[in-house]
Amino acid sequence: MLMLVNCSNCCTPLQLPPGATSIRCAICQAITQIADPRSCPPAHPPPPYYPPTTSYNNGYNNNNYYYPPPPPGPPAPSPYNHAPPGPPAHGHGQKRAVIVGISYKNSRNELKGCINDAKCMKFMLVNRFKFPESSIIMLTDEETDPNKIPTKHNIRMAMFWLVKGCQAGDSLVFHFSGHGSQQRNYTGDEIDGFDETLLPLDYEKQGMIVDDEVNAMIVRPLLPGVKLHAIIDACHSGTVLDLNYLCRMDRSGRFTWEDHRPKSGTWKGTSGGEAISFSGCDDDQTSADTNALSKVTSTGAMTFAFIQAIEKGQGNTYGSILTAMRSTIRKTDNELTGGGGGGGGVVTTLLTMLLAGGSVGGGGLTQEPQLSSNEPFDVYAKPFSL
Repeated sequence: MLMLVNCSNCCTPLQLPPGATSIRCAICQAITQIADPRSCPPAHPPPPYYPPTTSYNNGYNNNNYYYPPPPPGPPAPSPYNHAPPGPPAHGHGQKRAVIVGISYKNSRNELKGCINDAKCMKFMLVNRFKFPESSIIMLTDEETDPNKIPTKHNIRMAMFWLVKGCQAGDSLVFHFSGHGSQQRNYTGDEIDGFDETLLPLDYEKQGMIVDDEVNAMIVRPLLPGVKLHAIIDACHSGTVLDLNYLCRMDRSGRFTWEDHRPKSGTWKGTSGGEAISFSGCDDDQTSADTNALSKVTSTGAMTFAFIQAIEKGQGNTYGSILTAMRSTIRKTDNELTGGGGGGGGVVTTLLTMLLAGGSVGGGGLTQEPQLSSNEPFDVYAKPFSL
């Protein structure tokens, strides 16, 4: 069994080969020396745990008002990290990002635009929002470094790195472009009865990353003053961060926040920070990988529409971004179907299936980007910033 240790410089978890006495970090290149465990003093047993006597009735009182659970104590060590818990020896700076683009090349599920999405997102973060390149981890199946291939393990490690030691003032971004799916939920925490999932490159062998895990890894650890933005360009991604509220917006721009807090009282919020997610479509929809928007090369429809909204000056508020994204995709859908009237012929029907991501036989499902958050807010008043 491989042991995981923290990098002595940036605290990224590293897989230690058997018998190794040192290891070089693929991210910051620092060398971590490994002590002989026989020379270490014996560890003291942990103090006993006494459960609280106060009953919170699963987060609800007799009047059906929702109360959050008590503030969490110190976080438990990550299951992917065997080094001592605590902040990293050196901070990552105020801006950090993890960008994942998976093409699933040479498989029956190959996508054409996801690596383009990842490159475009990195370019925008560096050049428009001044993210340091050294504070961005990019995982794509073009990479030759085995630590930067988007396997399930590497994506987990990158998510852990993203929030590790976060402090007030930090701005974090998680972007995923690839396949998404659903699986049956048996805990009663999902309104539609399904968990949403992200598919790593090796999902057929290692399994999918479930929304519960995404929430536990990058939402719950967020401390006061820390802000996370997730941009998820995948099928069935509307609530893939399991955030408490989903913004329902009609075509006129009117919106309301739909309460997605689990009736079981399971806590899905942050530790005082802010988490906001833009996703490619609703949970029951699919998200397109197409060249119909850029006219030049394949991209994810959602990623293209998100970046275009920013570049065209429509990124002042969260509401303006969501409205612009939906307008871009809706306009392209109308163009492909000949303005929405009369049959568009065989070619446009097939393109509509690609863009809308559904079966045309039943009218299809038009892709509608979604916005979710750990707390509701006025989407037209709250300024957008990364």
